[in-house]
Amino acid sequence: MSGKVYLVGAGPGDPSLLTLRGAELLARAQVLIYDYLASPSLLALATNDCEKIYVGKIGSDHTFRQEEINALLVAKAKEGHLVVRLKGGDPYIFGRGGEEAQVLFASGVDFEVIPGVSSAIAAPAAAGIPLTHRELSSQVVILTGHEKPGKETSAHDWSALARIGTLSVVMGVENLPYLCGRLIEAGKDPATPAAMIQWGYTPRQKSVTATLSTLPAKAKSAGLGAPSVVVIGPVVELSSSLGWFERRPLWGRRILVTRTRAQAGRLSASLREMGAEVLEKPVIKIEPVAPNPALKDAFNRLDQYDWLILTSPNGASIFMKSLWDAGLDSRALGKVKIAVIGPGTAEALVPYGLKPDLVPSQYIAEGLVEAFSHLSAETGPPSGQRRCLLARSEIARAIVPVELKAMGYLVDEIPLYRTVSADGDTGPDSWSDLIANPPDLTTLTSASTAEGLASVIDCTKRHLFPTVSIGPITTQAAAELGFTVKTQALKATIGDLISACVALSGKKP
Repeated sequence: MSGKVYLVGAGPGDPSLLTLRGAELLARAQVLIYDYLASPSLLALATNDCEKIYVGKIGSDHTFRQEEINALLVAKAKEGHLVVRLKGGDPYIFGRGGEEAQVLFASGVDFEVIPGVSSAIAAPAAAGIPLTHRELSSQVVILTGHEKPGKETSAHDWSALARIGTLSVVMGVENLPYLCGRLIEAGKDPATPAAMIQWGYTPRQKSVTATLSTLPAKAKSAGLGAPSVVVIGPVVELSSSLGWFERRPLWGRRILVTRTRAQAGRLSASLREMGAEVLEKPVIKIEPVAPNPALKDAFNRLDQYDWLILTSPNGASIFMKSLWDAGLDSRALGKVKIAVIGPGTAEALVPYGLKPDLVPSQYIAEGLVEAFSHLSAETGPPSGQRRCLLARSEIARAIVPVELKAMGYLVDEIPLYRTVSADGDTGPDSWSDLIANPPDLTTLTSASTAEGLASVIDCTKRHLFPTVSIGPITTQAAAELGFTVKTQALKATIGDLISACVALSGKKP
C-alpha cells in the first residue's frame, strides 16, 4: 500500500504561524523530513514514534543533495508511510517544492501541498514594512538574490525590476552588493529606501534600514547575515513608525523556562508574546503517589471533613482526577469548604465547576495560615472536631499543618504527588549548549525547579543563569543553591513572574 507525502510550509520561524492543517499533519506524521529553517519547536508536534530525518541545506553545505531528498520522499511513501516534508516558509516560494511535487507525480506518489507564510512577506511585516501601500507602492515582486555575479545572461530583467514599486529579495545576502549595483545600473535611484531583515519574525530578528547604495555596507557593519530578506522601495520608510516587532518589551531576551512541560505552556506563550526567545527545558516532572491508600480512605469519608486544602495547581488537578478515578465527582465534596494557596490553584479547579471558599492575600503557606487565623478571629476558634484534609506534595514545609493544629483543627495530611527529575526530558538542545551560550534570564516557579536546575548545572556554572523567582521560598532555595536571583515576583503568580521579567528589561509592556 502506497503512502502519501504532504509538502508543508513551516512559515518563517515563529511556530504560531504554522497553519492548523500543518499542525494536524505533523501530529499524524510517520516520517518527518525537515529543513534547516524549520523551527525546532515544530518538531515537538510530531509523536515520539515518528521517524525524523534532517535534510537541511545552509548555503553550499548540503546534508542531502536535492536528488537524494526527492528519492527519499518517494521511497518513504512507497513503504506506505504518511510523510510530512516540512519546509521553511512556503513550499512553492523558492522552496523547491515544485520540483519535489513533480518527482512525486512522475513516481505515482499521492501528495498534497500545504501553503506556509513566506519569509518574503513575514519578515518585512515584522519590521514594519508593508510590501504594498496605496500611496507608495501598488506592485511587489518577490525574487531570489541567489544569482551569481558574472553570468553572461541574467535570469532577471533588471530594467523591469528597477521600475517596480517594491522588491522583496530572499537569499540575497551573499550577493547584496551585486544586487544593489545591478539595480542602480538599470536606473533605480541610489537613494531608494532599502532594508535588510535577518531571522524575520523570530526572537532573533535584527534589521537595518538604509538606501539602495548604502545597504550593503550598513548590513555588513551591523553583522547581518543569512537568512535575511532584503526590501527595496519607498515602503521601507514606514518601518520607523510601524516596526512593532522589535519594540516588544522582551524582544531580544533569551529566557529559560524550567517548569514541567505540561505547565510551561501559558508562561512560555506569554513570554513569546512579549518578544522573548523561550527555551523550554523542564528540570522536574510530577508523578502522582500510587498506590495511595490514604487518599482512597479519605474519599470514603469525605463527609467528615470541614475543609479541603490544596496548595498547588498540580495538587488540585491530581486530587480531582483521583476523585474521578475512584468513581466520584465534584458532588462528593458535598458541603466541604475549599481553601487554596492562590489564584493559580483556584484556576485549576474551574474545569470541575468548583470555586474556593478561601484564597489568601499572600500566595504562600504563611499567607494560607494567616487567612485561617483571620477566619478564626472572625468566627471564633473551631468548635468541636473541625477536620481538614490537606492534600499536597509528598515533600512540603510543615508550617500549614502545625499552625492549623495549633488553632484547634484536626489535620489529615495526605501526599498526592512527588517531584522527580525530568530524566533528560529537556528538549532539542543540550545543557552543554546552554552553558556555552547562557540565557539572559531563567524562570524558577518553585523550590523544586531550583533544585532540579541545580542537579544539571554544576555549582561553578550557576552564576551564568541569572534567575527570576516566583516567590520568597523559591528565592531562598535558589540563593542557597548558588544562583543569582535578579528579582522576585510581587505575588506568587505566573502573571507577576512575567511582569518581573519585563521590569528587568527596562521597557514598558
